[in-house]
Amino acid sequence: MLSIMKQYEQRADTSFAHAIDVGHLTRQTMGDRSLEREVLELFRRQSRILMFRLEALTAPKDRAGVAHTLKGSARGVGASRVAFAAEELERAAQHGEPTGKALAELAESVAEVTSAIELRFGLDS
Repeated sequence: MLSIMKQYEQRADTSFAHAIDVGHLTRQTMGDRSLEREVLELFRRQSRILMFRLEALTAPKDRAGVAHTLKGSARGVGASRVAFAAEELERAAQHGEPTGKALAELAESVAEVTSAIELRFGLDS
């Protein structure tokens, strides 16, 4: 049983380190593990809400604004892939370009990060 738990913990740590820049997050939270958890839980909830908004919006200007918000939040916690994808969506929306591919990439990166956060802290989806 201990071996299974150890494997689970290693999987959670690997998944998390792939999705979040742990060094950046540690600097942002000053090494406070409870603050880290709180910040990540807030990011997890906010990113899901913002993704629902993005999927419901059709006006490029509106999508750009929501993507900008998500980009800033992602940078704050060290979710670089999410920040990059949000920045690309923001750029495409501002230039009147199609946003479908950028939105799909953003959705995938948000799913990866939220899954890693849930796995690390044992949260329900």
